[in-house]
Amino acid sequence: MNWDDTRVFLAVQRERTLRRAAKVVNMDQATVGRRIAALEHALGATLFLRTSDGYVLTSAGENALRSAEKMEQSAHELARQAQGIDTRLEGEVRVTTTDTLALAFLIPAIERLHAEHPDVRVLLNTSTQMMNLARREADIAVRTIKPENPDLAARRLARWTVGLYASRTYLKRHGEPAVGTGFAGHDLVIYQPHTSGSRLPTLVGEPTHAGRLVSAVNSSLMLRATIRAGIAIGEVPVHLAERDGLVRIWPKRERAQPYEVWLVTHQDLRHTARVRAMIDAIVAEFEGSR
Repeated sequence: MNWDDTRVFLAVQRERTLRRAAKVVNMDQATVGRRIAALEHALGATLFLRTSDGYVLTSAGENALRSAEKMEQSAHELARQAQGIDTRLEGEVRVTTTDTLALAFLIPAIERLHAEHPDVRVLLNTSTQMMNLARREADIAVRTIKPENPDLAARRLARWTVGLYASRTYLKRHGEPAVGTGFAGHDLVIYQPHTSGSRLPTLVGEPTHAGRLVSAVNSSLMLRATIRAGIAIGEVPVHLAERDGLVRIWPKRERAQPYEVWLVTHQDLRHTARVRAMIDAIVAEFEGSR
């Protein structure tokens, strides 16, 4: 099994369809299908079952998967080590973050980087999905969760208090909620992951049982936009709320967990010149906002 075939095999195993796998390996769907068929012929074994739920590994495929993942790990390690001694200030840097942090910090950081090193290109991915740095899906991640992988280098960029906010328009129309009423008579917007589970969500420690849930969103950017529009009350990191001109309700109360921002890269890549330059630009943007 050569590395090109391994990439195709792993893409099909992870994506479950030829169409999605083709996007991952940058091939057309027909080519991916032919590569899998050729690989199965070369190995003399059926690697996948074609089911209504997509491509599923056979027992032979499960055995091949272990070897393929070892091959992938070695290939990525080789690439990271080679890049780690790259002193050129040119080429691509892949960065992943959320839409909120991209607008507030990453785009200004790209502008800063481009002014100093115009031959460095930044591929920016904004998503709540965690990209895998060990698999080289990204070179740098700016996340709200500190990773546990010891091969990743993490630096905390920010630690912000989270408060309760509304727009001036909303407060003019509805007034402030009274503490201890469970937001009776008020409209609420909540970050979607906080609504999962059996427990009723709270905002800065206040139960929300008596409030009207207008929207549950999966993006903090959309949450802030909903609050700015005067639709509802919600939790926002203080630093970002002040940038938006929102009004803080109950200033002495805050969410138990602060909002943290971490810059993460692989140990092997942090000394690559273009990666280091992007890191420095990101750090400068966060330090300049304090």
